[in-house]
Amino acid sequence: MGLGMRMRALVTVVGLLLMALAVEAVAATQVKSVRLWRAPDNTRLVFDLSGPVQHSVFTLTSPDRLVIDINGATLGGPLNVSTANTPINSMRSAQRTPTDLRVVIDLKKAVTPKSFTLAPNQQYGNRLVVDLFDNAADANPTPVIPDTAANTAPAVPVSPAKPEIKLTPVPNGKRDIVVVIDAGHGGEDPGASGGAGQKEKNVVLSIAKELQRQVNAEKGYRAELTRTGDYFIPLRKRTEIARAKGADLFVSIHADAAPSTAAFGASVFALSDRGATSETARWLADSENRSDLIGGAGAVSLDDKDRMLAGVLLDLSMTASLSSSLNVGQKVLSNIGRVTSLHKSRVEQAGFMVLKSPDIPSILVETGFISNANEANKLSSASHQQALARSINSGVKQFFQQNPPQGTYIAWLRDNGKLAQGPRNHVVRSGETLAMLAARYDMNIATLRSANNLKSDELKIGQDLRIPSSEVATQQ
Repeated sequence: MGLGMRMRALVTVVGLLLMALAVEAVAATQVKSVRLWRAPDNTRLVFDLSGPVQHSVFTLTSPDRLVIDINGATLGGPLNVSTANTPINSMRSAQRTPTDLRVVIDLKKAVTPKSFTLAPNQQYGNRLVVDLFDNAADANPTPVIPDTAANTAPAVPVSPAKPEIKLTPVPNGKRDIVVVIDAGHGGEDPGASGGAGQKEKNVVLSIAKELQRQVNAEKGYRAELTRTGDYFIPLRKRTEIARAKGADLFVSIHADAAPSTAAFGASVFALSDRGATSETARWLADSENRSDLIGGAGAVSLDDKDRMLAGVLLDLSMTASLSSSLNVGQKVLSNIGRVTSLHKSRVEQAGFMVLKSPDIPSILVETGFISNANEANKLSSASHQQALARSINSGVKQFFQQNPPQGTYIAWLRDNGKLAQGPRNHVVRSGETLAMLAARYDMNIATLRSANNLKSDELKIGQDLRIPSSEVATQQ
């Protein structure tokens, strides 16, 4: 073979190799964009991908950096994202090979990374999620209590021992009743969407913040939020937050969608350990429990108990918690029915993961169907959000006035005869005025006027007035 032929053959081979590399690069997965959310204890980066990838993550020091190697990928767009109030200084990238992408994150301080990929769903395509935890402890989930009904080891006979009796002191204080309010979804998980672009995560956060404001305005109550901004929290973590904050009640707020856009009305749910009470309840529970798949994601001490005793204690605690959940749920539902249509007139039950706290009464409030155009518009209205929050707050207060936890200010009011027992009716007699009745029932005139939708202060003999609950007992 002559020199010219060898050169032509070499050029052909090189050309084929370059073409193969170009084809491989075109076939590689593209990193289309990156999104960022800041939570109180971590920062989440989400890389949107055109297909599945393999990846690895490691950290470097001096200076602190995080390196993300994404195999079989190329960069399809700039990695532009605001890094204010995060541990990230900047992000840069380079192709290690035509099909292997390296992303380097320059850090302000050391972090503990945790990464995973997510398969496509109805809302997103393939994603690579990288969580940067401020503290190493936050990256490790709390161990889950094992199922006491399964894999129970045979009991080993032992000599009976005299049990040590520990008496729990009865609380004797005036602490606040703690209501933990959970705004569903957040961050990577937007929840349901309305036809005009309304997002459930934004609507319910607004309602939750308004409810917190109203609860905190009541002496003897304190409201805490599981999330205060637009970031994702796994379902189990939400109940852990409630327990860490000493919750006496857990209220999760949602605004879901249904397959039919005609579905309407608010609902209240409690946990069911025997299956859902309706097809709608089952569908909604399945939808909400998928939240961890979209986003990626107690007081009853069992440490020193054997398996059988642990199971009994959990059953007892869950039974008491469920009874309270149904009680407060019905009161909340009745009050919501005064400001909006109801989907069901009774508290429904389904296996919502977020309600599975054995030691904390828990309810889930569906404030309406955001898939219904009329309800989506109402749910986006500040006035309707305030009315919904007011109705939830009223139901919560009614429950705790009848069932105040020991050691709370509300229990002290009850024990000292200073607590009214819920809402009542009053038939107007001759000579009575609205101001007189407001003073008698220890509330301002505006509250009494609002509770009865009065346009003026004029009353008629025989008129039936609704007297809202008040903290202080009436003096008649």
